[in-house]
Amino acid sequence: MKDLIPVVLALTAFVLVGCDQQKAAIDNNKEATKSAIDNRKDAVSVAAAAATKQAEVDAAVEKAKIEANKVTAQAQLDADKKKADAQAALEKARVDAEKK
Repeated sequence: MKDLIPVVLALTAFVLVGCDQQKAAIDNNKEATKSAIDNRKDAVSVAAAAATKQAEVDAAVEKAKIEANKVTAQAQLDADKKKADAQAALEKARVDAEKK
């Protein structure tokens, strides 16, 4: 019986040390997981910022294209209007010439 008590104490100590090592391993794993998640969060933030900047650039380019198309269309319409005015003046001049 006297020999049993030290053996039980030794087994208890061994189990407690084993539990502490397992708890330490769990804590280390938890910290590693949290660190990996934080790193991914940072990467997502950087990617989102880059995507936002690219979207702003793309939007500015698209706006410039739309404005250029508008200006081009308006210039073409102004030219068509002048051509119509010139055609009408030509036809009026022809009618006047035929009357004389």
